[in-house]
Amino acid sequence: MRLGGQVFLDQKNPENWADALKRAGFRATTCPISGDEDIDQLDDYLKAAKQNDILISEVGAWSNPISKNEDARRKAINYCINRLELAERIGAQCCVNIAGSRGEQWDGPDPDNFSNETFELIVETTREIIDAVKPERTTFALEMMPWVFPDSSDSYLSLLKAIDRKGFGVHFDPVNIICSPRLYYRNSDMIRDFFQKLGPYIRNCHAKDILLKGQLTVHLDEVIPGQGNLDYRTFLTELNKLHPDIALIIEHLPTNEDYRRASDYIRKTASELHIPL
Repeated sequence: MRLGGQVFLDQKNPENWADALKRAGFRATTCPISGDEDIDQLDDYLKAAKQNDILISEVGAWSNPISKNEDARRKAINYCINRLELAERIGAQCCVNIAGSRGEQWDGPDPDNFSNETFELIVETTREIIDAVKPERTTFALEMMPWVFPDSSDSYLSLLKAIDRKGFGVHFDPVNIICSPRLYYRNSDMIRDFFQKLGPYIRNCHAKDILLKGQLTVHLDEVIPGQGNLDYRTFLTELNKLHPDIALIIEHLPTNEDYRRASDYIRKTASELHIPL
């Protein structure tokens, strides 16, 4: 597998971006351009990535294509289509978004998020995005969330079957669906179950960690890998069974030093398991 992350630069260009990733030991990363004002730099970034054996593994399409506001929904769908086209041009492992939300917060909870109607809307919307591009080199994937589909291996499998498109892939972020003490303490079983059911369809993964606090009601905080309870030994062992270029992308950290600390922990764990990164 390829361990990936991001680097923060005062002034970014293709050469110093690739050099910084290489010095950080990252062999995968997210799309380095927004796709609008800097699209003319894409070929230079692709060239620099290839020369340094760096895989641009995901293109984000963060938006709310199931919004109750029809104008916002159409804009989000068009944005996802544009981002999927970019991912296809790059040859990224996936273009990733969350399903969205029926509430006012684009990535937040809502009573309607788990309705049958919302499930069908996610299916219809995802098909529309994929059918507009018909990707051959990439896939469109949905990152799991605790308060909308897909929120488990079973709901992801149901979506995979319902969407029924070659261009639909699976994105795995185990931290996003640990939403109870039971799952927190049994996340090893959850990880194994997910890989057993969806392993062949996984195109990209995110790396972070989660920590349960001892105060009522339940408090679960996202933390740097190694500072929480996610079973990275199981996570890495299962990932290592997939394609050698599968990417594990560290995310949501504010500084280069935090990314270094996270990668050091993951590398140490992988080394103990004799897993190359």
